[in-house]
Amino acid sequence: MFGYYRVASAVPIIKVADCAYNVNQTVELLEEARAAGSALAVFPELGITGYSCADLFNQTTLLRTALDGLRRLREATVGSPMVTIVGAPLMHANRLYNCAVVLQDGAYRGIVPKSYLPTYREYYEKRWFTSGRDLRDATLQLEGIDVPFGVDLLFAGGDPFLLGIEVCEDLWAIIPPSSYQAMAGATLVANLSASVSVVAKHDYRRQLVSSQSARCMAGYVYAGAGVHESTTDVVYGGHSLIAENGHIVKENLPYQRRNNLIHADLDLERLVMTRQAETAFADHPQPAFRRIPLAAVPQSEQVEIHLPMHPFVPSDPAVRDDHCREIFQIQSAALARRLQHAMATSAVIGVSGGLDSTLALLVCIKAFELIDRDLRHIIAVTMPGYGTTDRTYRNAVDLCHLLGTEFLEIDIRPACEQHFADIGHDPAIHDTTYENVQARERTQLLMDIANKHGGLVIGTGDLSEIALGWSTYNGDHMSMYAVNCGVPKTLIRYVIGWAAEQHPEQIRNLLRDVLDTPITPELLPRNEAGQNPQHTEAVIGPYELHDFFLYHAIKYGATPAKIAWLASIAFSGHYRDDEIRKWLQTFLRRFFTNQFKRSCVPDGPKVGTISLSPRGDWRMPSDADSTAWLADLH
Repeated sequence: MFGYYRVASAVPIIKVADCAYNVNQTVELLEEARAAGSALAVFPELGITGYSCADLFNQTTLLRTALDGLRRLREATVGSPMVTIVGAPLMHANRLYNCAVVLQDGAYRGIVPKSYLPTYREYYEKRWFTSGRDLRDATLQLEGIDVPFGVDLLFAGGDPFLLGIEVCEDLWAIIPPSSYQAMAGATLVANLSASVSVVAKHDYRRQLVSSQSARCMAGYVYAGAGVHESTTDVVYGGHSLIAENGHIVKENLPYQRRNNLIHADLDLERLVMTRQAETAFADHPQPAFRRIPLAAVPQSEQVEIHLPMHPFVPSDPAVRDDHCREIFQIQSAALARRLQHAMATSAVIGVSGGLDSTLALLVCIKAFELIDRDLRHIIAVTMPGYGTTDRTYRNAVDLCHLLGTEFLEIDIRPACEQHFADIGHDPAIHDTTYENVQARERTQLLMDIANKHGGLVIGTGDLSEIALGWSTYNGDHMSMYAVNCGVPKTLIRYVIGWAAEQHPEQIRNLLRDVLDTPITPELLPRNEAGQNPQHTEAVIGPYELHDFFLYHAIKYGATPAKIAWLASIAFSGHYRDDEIRKWLQTFLRRFFTNQFKRSCVPDGPKVGTISLSPRGDWRMPSDADSTAWLADLH
């Protein structure tokens, strides 16, 4: 479903050199993986014999019983499209190879030999095995059938399922075979391993699998030999890992004394789109590989995934604080550099008492501290209008006074009334003209004040507003430097929350009240209770949904239908499916029709993996049509 495939990593109980017993345990786990709907099941290195057989690998009896075991495993896969990979010692041209054997639907699909054979400390593989790293365009005969054999094999189970295989030490090489496999298009890598357990190696192995999946932009399935290997000199922990593009998706508990299997659903379609967007990936040469066709591998029908509602916001509080700190540092450093380069003597910012202007003001203060400037040269301007509430006005005034900036208050209503008269607009008609006159009047004032004081107007609009076009063209859309342009609305709250903890109690409490204030542009007149009836999210939809849509659409190029499906999983119990689809339609329409605003936005710092700057990250024609995207949603 939508490019998701379920993969499994299995660690069976074994008896060293008892192939019949080992096959029985392997079949048990094979059937468990199949019952779970797995498309791929990966077993440990040399799992049919046991990895720790040592000189028994030179015994004909062991090699023959291993072949018998392979035959039994092949027969156990009849009728199943699941790809099964098992480890076995196999002879070719009077040489013994440590092999990964690929089985599907009662057939041998291919055999990949291990490339890098360790000979240090507890490993002595070259005593028994030959490296297969130069084997290409070869075949190996099993049961009278020539089976593709070599390190040049990729297994194609239908787009986007393309499988590469490496064996244990291969991953520890300076350039692992999986790197070449990924360059040739493999979206999924299997590793059959028998890595021993020593202090701290468990963590290192996790880091290695994670980082290799990130470098390859691939899924990675790792199956390690378990505790029933020989403990003559070392212990094998049975470590299983499943990773996707740098993230450990699933991991088992090591040292289990029973058959154990983990599985996870990997989004291979997303990996393909990630590679397409990463130009550095396309710059790598494409090595020559044989593509071995498989029977169509089934996609997951019932996906078991955890998706965060707020993909821009780390769920771990410590990681989140670190991200907020770094975002704030990036914003402040960027503004400090621009102020110095422009030889600006001041910074001018409109302060409304809302989220965005509050963060921009805090960034201004930090930037001035970085370049040792007097905070009185930050000219904070509050411009109350028809919809300004007492709460936001008071917060804006108090914040500026407490932080020690220069403060101006300009009532924009007289100027707006003059403008209504000039253009012949009835101020009783509260339409777009009524709202935009106020936004442009505020921007005009800020620009002129900046000219008067030799300063820069600091923009406050955030990434979410830029995506939706939720700004007045040549109004709040415009500034001289936009410090929030890379920060989405869902993340701004946390950055302000982090910043609040860096201030004394009075300022901290004030910032917390800003966080609790409903999001509104305050452009329509207040009601009898003195409250503004205009709530942004009631008009355009919840920002947490829009940020979710933005993340998956821009970062991974997901289709609208897939985004809606992912959102239904992430926001289960929070929004109905019809609500999600309604606001996704709004997002698509607004995103497409407002590109002209993004085409001329001011400079501003990128802080995360997504930016909509027309100068780098996002280039889109202003006349692009959304019909195909909206049709995909229906």
